[in-house]
This record gives sequence, C-alpha cells and structure tokens, in this order.
Amino acid sequence: MPYKERPVEKLYHTIGEVADHFGVNTSLLRYWEKEFRELRPKRTNKGDRLYTKADIERIAKIHHLVKEKGFTIQGAKEALRTKEAVQAGADELKDRLLGLREGLLKLRTSLDREDQR
Repeated sequence: MPYKERPVEKLYHTIGEVADHFGVNTSLLRYWEKEFRELRPKRTNKGDRLYTKADIERIAKIHHLVKEKGFTIQGAKEALRTKEAVQAGADELKDRLLGLREGLLKLRTSLDREDQR
C-alpha cells in the first residue's frame, strides 16, 4: 500500500501569516495585543511573534467583533468578558448535569436489580 502524505498543520504562524489570513496590517495585530490581555503570542529568542491555533481563534473573535460587527475596542473587551463568564457558567452547569445523570443511572440500575429479585 503506497504511503499517502497528509498535509502537515503548522503549530506556529508568524505575524505576517496571521495578518494576511485576516486581511489586516501587522500593526493592528500588535495593537490588539496591547489592548486584549488574553492575546499573548509566544516569542522567539529574536522577539518574533509565534501565534498558536488558540491565538488565531482569539484573533478571529476579536476580528469578528471589531471589524465585522463594528464594536469599539472597549465594547469588544466587554463582549469577550461576558462570553467567557457565560461559558464558565455553562461549563459548571454541564458538569453538574453530568454528575446528576450519573447518579440517576446508578439509581436506575439499582432499581432494575430490585425488580429482578
């Protein structure tokens, strides 16, 4: 069976690559780094920025709010904070519901055993 090459996904992207992807200037990405504390790409020993997939996802959220929805920087910050708070609450609720489900399944199993006796 012949070896099939799979495309290799890069782990890190340069600021130029990310800027090209979003159609913005590199200076705008540097500005967003100053404004949004959650956007902190790694740096090489020379100081070049290296963006991860998570960094690019954050930039996509910021880009969507600022460039597509017309939010101000402050408005985008507030929207991201609100979304993070809602997500944290949703994650906690999901964990609680999974625990409750597990308890109910155990109770059901126990009741099924009782019925079989």
